[in-house]
Amino acid sequence: MDFFNTVVRFFQDGGAFMLPISIVLAVGLAIAVERYLFLTKTHRANQRAIGEIQTLLNAQNYQAIITYARTNKATVADLVAAGVERLNYSKKREDIEYAMEESVVEVMPRLEKRTAYMATLANIATLLGLLGTIIGLIAAFSAVANADPSEKASLLSQSISVAMNTTAFGLIAAIPLLLCHSVIQTKTTDIIDSLEAAGVKCLNLLSLRHGMSNNENQAED
Repeated sequence: MDFFNTVVRFFQDGGAFMLPISIVLAVGLAIAVERYLFLTKTHRANQRAIGEIQTLLNAQNYQAIITYARTNKATVADLVAAGVERLNYSKKREDIEYAMEESVVEVMPRLEKRTAYMATLANIATLLGLLGTIIGLIAAFSAVANADPSEKASLLSQSISVAMNTTAFGLIAAIPLLLCHSVIQTKTTDIIDSLEAAGVKCLNLLSLRHGMSNNENQAED
């Protein structure tokens, strides 16, 4: 109960800017939770799909891979299916590689969606805290100017203490948002790296099975 009263008093003393900072924090945390759940689901789907696709690749059942990609939301399935489909039109290694790279480029916006907002919201929270403090200090000095000389020191120290609450809350909001941004960014990078690794393994397997050549080799021939 004492903690709750302390929090309520903290918000009351902080002034009007405490509400906007709270909204920024809530929006940022909502984005962080949504991104974390989405990326976790994507990672797990990819892990399950890799094993099944590996089996189909070993069996050279390429049509089943294409069908699997259409019915499964795993991004790695789309990546491999893009390479397998291109195999029907070209046996060049570079063409297959370009098709897979195109698939990665297409999926990256979905993986990175709204991630940058968290860093932006953290900066906004910090700036709102500083702005609230500056406005509070301006109001404090204006009030002290008309106060009784014997009360000026007490009023000024009290007003500064209240104004600094806004800066403190701005930092309290910004730090978790920056941490969440770092975690989400790292998780996104790990998924992209795993997609690229899966693409290289698939490309090497197809090259070995079908004797793919690149453009340079064809030019020499």
